[in-house]
Amino acid sequence: MGTVPSALKHCLSYQHLLKEQLWIGEPAPPPPVAPHPGQESQASGLPAYIKIVEVGPRDGLQNEKVIVPTDVKIELINRLSKTGLPAIEVTSFVSSKWVPQMADHKEVMRGIERHPGVQYPVLTPNLQGFHAAIAAGATEVSVFGAASETFSKMNINCSIEESIEKFEDVAKSARNMNIPVRGYVSCALGCPYEGNIIPAKVAEVSKRLYSMGCYEISLGDTIGVGTPGSMKRMLEAVMKEIPLRALAVHCHDTYGQALANILTAIQMGVAVVDSSVAGLGGCPYAKGATGNIATEDVIYMLNGLGVNTGVNLYTVMEAGNFICTALNKKTNSKVAQASFSTGAVN
Repeated sequence: MGTVPSALKHCLSYQHLLKEQLWIGEPAPPPPVAPHPGQESQASGLPAYIKIVEVGPRDGLQNEKVIVPTDVKIELINRLSKTGLPAIEVTSFVSSKWVPQMADHKEVMRGIERHPGVQYPVLTPNLQGFHAAIAAGATEVSVFGAASETFSKMNINCSIEESIEKFEDVAKSARNMNIPVRGYVSCALGCPYEGNIIPAKVAEVSKRLYSMGCYEISLGDTIGVGTPGSMKRMLEAVMKEIPLRALAVHCHDTYGQALANILTAIQMGVAVVDSSVAGLGGCPYAKGATGNIATEDVIYMLNGLGVNTGVNLYTVMEAGNFICTALNKKTNSKVAQASFSTGAVN
């Protein structure tokens, strides 16, 4: 471990090899018209383009015990906006009583630099949050449900059915204002309170979110217990109810399965992946859940598969280094850890 084979030194320097894999340079633009999520690239059988939804500023920071300064959040988002990422989840318009880390949502929304072609969605649990988000300048919102009754009550203080009713109010208002709505389904592969979640339940909640107008449904392995097998079974059930082009996956890496689960999903045609810079994250209502899969690690894998994301991995790692320095913590990205330690990134 840690030593570089002499043959590799003679053929190609380790740093040069890493730099090739890290794709240091200008981010390649996504296709003029992103391929249909079901459309395969000729060489690999995988989607030709994967949309990365960066959730670090919201999902990544919401579980930090020490309040992150507003200017640090804004700077992180501004840095991420320059990486080629097509969507960055900015904040959450929830009560500061429940998620104090997001209490500065208005200031963050108004303080960021918006880049052309980048979406800046925010979470809105109800109509009050929706209107506050729109007043602060939001142009896309997300609602977050769950496939677990107990988790729904713990996370948003209402049953699944009650949450759907609230989301329908948000979706109706958003439709009247031409505001896109994204839907989340938490605990798609397991619940900290109920254990296994049957795929049919995930499919049912997903169908209801899609039917009310959510253009995309992000299926979350909230506590990171999923495996490629359970991911496959869950997606097979959901794909019977929801068009493939409307699906995304959101994987936490508690058991080290996130990359394998994402690979399984994209092999099945899913072309949208949520991830968090530096692997930041967790869940206030899911004890033991570790961070989201690191954006750096997802992009590294997709680069290696020859799948286009339009994202510059090097600049994402720089953004990750910025926020980890600000938080005084070590990155959870294996790619960043290896790259900084070998000097491939200075």
